[in-house]
Amino acid sequence: MSREASGRVDLLVIGAGPAGSLVARDIAVAGHDVVVLDAGPRFENGRTDRMEAHLRPDRGPVWPRDPERDAYTTDGRHYPLAASRVKGVGGSTLAWHGMAPRLRRRDFELNSRHGVGVDWPLSYVDLRPWYARAERALGVAGAADAPEGPPREEPYPMPPFPPSASDRILAEGAEQVGVATYTAPNARNSKESEDAPACAGYGTCRPVCPSGAKYTAERTVTEAEAAGARVVDRAAVRRLHHNGDQLTGARYTTPTGEHVQEARHVVLAAGGVENARLLLLSRSDVFPDGLANSSGAVGRYFTDHLFAGVGGQVDKKTRQHHVGFHTTESSALYDEVDPVVGIKLEFLNNAGPTPVGVALSDGSWGDELRDRVAAAYGGHLAVGALIEQLPDPDNRVRLDPEQTDDNGDPVPRVEWSLDDRTRRGIERANDVQRAILEAVGAEVTWTVDSETTGPAAHQMGTTRMGTDPTESVVDPDCRSHDMRNLWVAGSSVFPTGGAMNPTLTIAALSLRLGDHLAGVLAEEKR
Repeated sequence: MSREASGRVDLLVIGAGPAGSLVARDIAVAGHDVVVLDAGPRFENGRTDRMEAHLRPDRGPVWPRDPERDAYTTDGRHYPLAASRVKGVGGSTLAWHGMAPRLRRRDFELNSRHGVGVDWPLSYVDLRPWYARAERALGVAGAADAPEGPPREEPYPMPPFPPSASDRILAEGAEQVGVATYTAPNARNSKESEDAPACAGYGTCRPVCPSGAKYTAERTVTEAEAAGARVVDRAAVRRLHHNGDQLTGARYTTPTGEHVQEARHVVLAAGGVENARLLLLSRSDVFPDGLANSSGAVGRYFTDHLFAGVGGQVDKKTRQHHVGFHTTESSALYDEVDPVVGIKLEFLNNAGPTPVGVALSDGSWGDELRDRVAAAYGGHLAVGALIEQLPDPDNRVRLDPEQTDDNGDPVPRVEWSLDDRTRRGIERANDVQRAILEAVGAEVTWTVDSETTGPAAHQMGTTRMGTDPTESVVDPDCRSHDMRNLWVAGSSVFPTGGAMNPTLTIAALSLRLGDHLAGVLAEEKR
């Protein structure tokens, strides 16, 4: 394909993940000229080959990465950015788990309710209709059975997945310790649709769904292209160009050369790290601290969700890994105030080794292999959790002063640490997780606690939304305070992150942004 620039277009979208593809699709459907640039490649359909690569490590990586292109540095607590992102058309949804919950009402009002963090400039009521549209766009399967869950306006588009074998065991323990459970919403087909088949139970949902039942933004990219959008892969945007406080376009590099794409408006949708990095890379004499950064907030308030978990073994058949995603959750600890940290419990279906993993571990065969698989498979249980991290200006993304990428540009430097409040949230989750396992007679064999925790690859907060231009980067419509034709989509605009997986909220905000931007473009053309 040609990767040369088009003429000046109505909208340039940077990033072909869920946020960028949804905005691009809706603006193209509205009849406007749209170009999407993505730094990564288009991955061809060989999903079963990718599953085999996951199950057979000798076959190479599932999602190939470029060490020079994707280089980064980290300071403070190690942040494993290389292990948590895929650059390519489809973005983060290529390798995500597919969990699609809404944020809770409390998440939008954290400061008003509890005096910590900040409030969103939007309420749950403002986003509620967009959540419904996002669930339809992603094909979410679920049931409205969450105790005190956020109010809904219509059923989920897809019927729920039934509880797994391990869910049914763990639910007994949860009930004994007073923890209410509900059906986990999943962006995967529980029944066949026009877009995709029903889930076939391959069990390798992260990092790949061989059947295509799990939503990826590749679907939306296809819809955007059908509406007239032009999507260009292997096009790494390196700088945003401006004339005064107006963006004029972007400079990008392809395998065959460098180009400049001009546009009337730009949507930055490259993820929580790269959104901030590109704004900082685009500094100029007029904007020495980076574009859209008069507040100094670009790159700051970097947050993620932390994982907490307890696992063990029980003398019952759990059918571990038969389902590659969790089907039961609990928000029983979500509104606790000691500490004020959101906690979402997740009943895991991927605890313990897989039969394939056992078989490949030491090369045993015959009766010995049969006995090893029988001993290692089928009796493992685990309860995980996502733990909220409150925004901290010292957790940030900067430009590394020494290391550069394959284009010679400074790589992102992630400076990240955990505060005591987050640690206490992890400890609280561990206590409840352990009680649930002990209630069903399980022998606890492992714990992920505040010392061994790691991030959930939900990068948020680096271009935060707000009404005060001195403290935020974009307004409630996701429009830059400083540059009126720059818009930002994705989790980088989240003021806080709650403890719910962010993709559905990314989709809801992107659909809202697309609707608003379509109106702006239409008005400009009158």
